[in-house]
Amino acid sequence: MATVKFTYALKKFFPGLKEVSTGAHTLYDVLQEIDTHHPGIRGYIVDEQGSLRKHVNIFIDGSLINDRTRLGDSFSNNSEIYIIQALSGG
Repeated sequence: MATVKFTYALKKFFPGLKEVSTGAHTLYDVLQEIDTHHPGIRGYIVDEQGSLRKHVNIFIDGSLINDRTRLGDSFSNNSEIYIIQALSGG
């Protein structure tokens, strides 16, 4: 099962959020699964059209995903998926 890890910023908004294992096969399904346990988190990660929000990045096995629109990047059962808030400001 793939492992999903989260940045501290997401944990601040969703108490109890912790590393999870998932049997999902797409990033879309990963987000749906996580949202069932932490309602509202999906809306923080993707916009109304389902695209990754500008302030959020997802890494699969250390590489930034390429498909921010459909979240179609592939991963394996042994993958580590990191969902993090991008830093911005001045």
